[in-house]
Amino acid sequence: MFTGIVEEAGEITEVVRLPDDALRLVVRGPVVTQGTRHGDSIAVNGVCLTVTDIGDDTFAADVMRETLVRSSLRDAGEGMRVNLERAVLPTSRLGGHIVQGHVDGTGTLVSRSSSEHWDVLRFANPASLARYIVDKGSIAIDGVSLTVSAVDPAGDWFEVSLIPTTLALTTLGARQVGDVVNLEVDVIAKYVEGLLARRDHS
Repeated sequence: MFTGIVEEAGEITEVVRLPDDALRLVVRGPVVTQGTRHGDSIAVNGVCLTVTDIGDDTFAADVMRETLVRSSLRDAGEGMRVNLERAVLPTSRLGGHIVQGHVDGTGTLVSRSSSEHWDVLRFANPASLARYIVDKGSIAIDGVSLTVSAVDPAGDWFEVSLIPTTLALTTLGARQVGDVVNLEVDVIAKYVEGLLARRDHS
């Protein structure tokens, strides 16, 4: 489990193609590799990956086909900057919200407007996720825990407002119109929906 509070923006240094449409990524992250061991979990742009190898300031992780289909990691390339967060400890503060690292789909940045104190980013979202995205609700974008600041009544887009710290410390500060991002909606909403669906069919 993660909190969506990014620890650092790292860099993909190597992409290795594997059989069955899988990838092995080598990622540089001097902060997240501290104390990390084989088998630990690190979220890469919001995707929970298992560490398979550790270097001085890098780690390697395999990405299976299902993950590539559902996330923007299918477009991973050397030199790509990525948001990194280690799995939360039982003693950690939950500064963001509960983030599983299980990407629900991808969205596209359709506009951004800047002001002195924040940027407003608008993302187009898949129709299948619209019912989970609510005004003032939580959403993870490329692994960053954010609060939804506006929602399209038709369900086609949503907006988030980013403070300077988020712009400076995550990859969202450099995102351009047309860029594809990973989206993870609030897991609590999905569980509630599932429980209500079972109740109605019981």
